[in-house]
Amino acid sequence: MPAAGGIGPGNGKEYPGNLTPFVTITCIVAAMGGLIFGYDIGISGGVTTMTPFLQKFFREVWEKKEANKSTNQYCQYDSQTLTMFTSSLYLAALLASLVASTVTRKLGRRLSMLFGGLLFFAGALINGFAKAVWMLIVGRLLLGFGIGFANQSVPLYLSEMAPYKYRGALNIGFQLSITVGILIANVLNYFFAKIKGGWGWRLSLGGAMVPALIITVGSLVLPDTPNSMIERGRTEEARAKLKKIRGVDDVDEEFRDLVSASDASKLVEHPWRNLLQRKYRPHLTMAILIPFFQQLTGINVIMFYAPVLFNTIGFGDDASLMSAVITGVVNVAATLVSIYGVDKWGRRFLFLEGGVQMLICQAVVAACIGAKFGTNGNPGDLPKWYAIVVVLFICVYVAGFAWSWGPLGWLVPSEIFPLEIRSAAQSINVSVNMMFTFLVAQVFLTMLCHLKFGLFMFFAFFVVIMSIFVYYFLPETKGIPIEEMNQVWKSHWYWSRFMEDLDYPINGNSEMSKGGQDPKLV
Repeated sequence: MPAAGGIGPGNGKEYPGNLTPFVTITCIVAAMGGLIFGYDIGISGGVTTMTPFLQKFFREVWEKKEANKSTNQYCQYDSQTLTMFTSSLYLAALLASLVASTVTRKLGRRLSMLFGGLLFFAGALINGFAKAVWMLIVGRLLLGFGIGFANQSVPLYLSEMAPYKYRGALNIGFQLSITVGILIANVLNYFFAKIKGGWGWRLSLGGAMVPALIITVGSLVLPDTPNSMIERGRTEEARAKLKKIRGVDDVDEEFRDLVSASDASKLVEHPWRNLLQRKYRPHLTMAILIPFFQQLTGINVIMFYAPVLFNTIGFGDDASLMSAVITGVVNVAATLVSIYGVDKWGRRFLFLEGGVQMLICQAVVAACIGAKFGTNGNPGDLPKWYAIVVVLFICVYVAGFAWSWGPLGWLVPSEIFPLEIRSAAQSINVSVNMMFTFLVAQVFLTMLCHLKFGLFMFFAFFVVIMSIFVYYFLPETKGIPIEEMNQVWKSHWYWSRFMEDLDYPINGNSEMSKGGQDPKLV
């Protein structure tokens, strides 16, 4: 029985409130935190195809690339040093996300964003002026620390600020800014690669200072979320802020639920240890498996290495960079589709439709590359129409990801965690995401060399598994207040066995401590 029960209009709480201009502008500014992540994803793949960059820092890769022009193109970029340049960032982000949990919980979401922006700015500065590989790696590590803080705090901030009816669309603003960052990076790579003198890569890497400044300045002007204020004892200020962001005076019910959730969270002395409790089994499962599956869709193979990949399947350097720009445009456009539909069609529908779309495209791309390149990696003369077909299906694949697993991989975990474990659980979410981003980035070029076109089938297998998981185990969370989310698990065919009435009474606040009273009855 795959159906997922839940509470919605008429079945659960419907807090009064509107989508105010104040909230809209605030969420747009906060979502800009995704720019730093997206810019880096797009820029790193582009600079690794720039000949001057390879000649200066990774000469053995450049020599192998030149020597392999007429032989095995699957292996021309196979270098652990080169992949370490890309993937070291995600290892640093993994470590930073663990520290960011404490900062986000005790000092607020805004301060965590500020740390992220400052660290990312420092990393971009070092990379832009890099003279040796060690400077590149140090810069990448600082970039990673910045991303760890931003990815920890921004999705939580958006989920807490947004009215529950519009939470999906506003939270996906984070993913939209990631895709915009990727597109901007791809466009800049295309033009910077044409600069005479071969120093355009410095502009590409140093340009990351711009999105870093945006999130840094933004964090200084954004207001705190009511949840964060209550957590830190600023109760009356939180009530006034809640009235402002909801645009109504009648916020008593939502405010009482936020306060009771905060009181319950303060009784939790060890949120990390508490994650292992039976009642948090569904949350912990989603915090681990959703980011795991998101990376095993194979999307980072496309977005990290799009220029490398297109170069490998027979495009020239300029053409490969332009193909990456095309996939970037598709990425942005498809994310807008998700913003439109996530609160209309629901999370499950987008997850499942995107999975089917990605699976079909991966099978077609594998067949196309396999038919032309075979196992020896030598395509001979690659017809232009053939390359266009490959790019077309890759674009359809990117679209499927961009309106499903891309934004929902950040949205769903950020909206399902109770306040008492929210920061710790989000750290698990970010850490798992970064761990597998690191692993995929580190082994991709070696896997391409050995698995060849079968690499796409490898990721297609995981798309099948993740779609089955969503069908049976992920409940629908559309239109449910964030403080009432635990009722979803109580009515789910599988997860209900982990939910006890004493912990989560059906008609009471979903985040009350054991034995606590319903605040509406006091």
